[in-house]
Amino acid sequence: MATEYATRDDLKAQMGIEADDTSRDALLDKALKSASRGIDRTTGRRFWLDATLTARTYRLHQRVAREEDGDVLLVDDIGDTTGMTVESASTGGGVFANITGTYETTPDNALADGYPVTGLLRPLTIWGTAFTRIRVTAKFGWPAVPDDIAQACLIQASRLYKRKDSPEGIIGSAEWGVRNLSRRDPDVWALIEPYTLPGFG
Repeated sequence: MATEYATRDDLKAQMGIEADDTSRDALLDKALKSASRGIDRTTGRRFWLDATLTARTYRLHQRVAREEDGDVLLVDDIGDTTGMTVESASTGGGVFANITGTYETTPDNALADGYPVTGLLRPLTIWGTAFTRIRVTAKFGWPAVPDDIAQACLIQASRLYKRKDSPEGIIGSAEWGVRNLSRRDPDVWALIEPYTLPGFG
């Protein structure tokens, strides 16, 4: 499954390369892959959606936020709740079983607005004790790649592709002369910063 945040055709169009010119496809693909994985590392999350349901297990310690209307279990980004199951078990070999009672996804309307679910609320109750583990089976990731992330990927991939012409980190221009390449592209950072998790970037 392709997990790049932009297509080769989009990158060719941005760089002024003819669509039927295949001589640089391998280098363009490598730049797109590197740019996409760099965005993942910088933001602390990934924006592609699992193709199938995947199970992830969480310990409650430091993952539960106390709210007025109940406990919220903070989970990894969930981009599709179709078929999602939530189970609990005690640590030390406990068997997972479907939780009793109800839970709600948060933030409200996240998926409808193109954002992932990042928490599960137990209304007016708690998720369990410190010895409880919660297993969530869902499609993790984002519902779709945000436009900002796709644009950041194109900018960074173009930069990485052109890097082969400046192996020492120096680029020449008739307009600006010779200058060093900055460590971080300010436009890329401006696009991805709002999506960056605390502690990353």
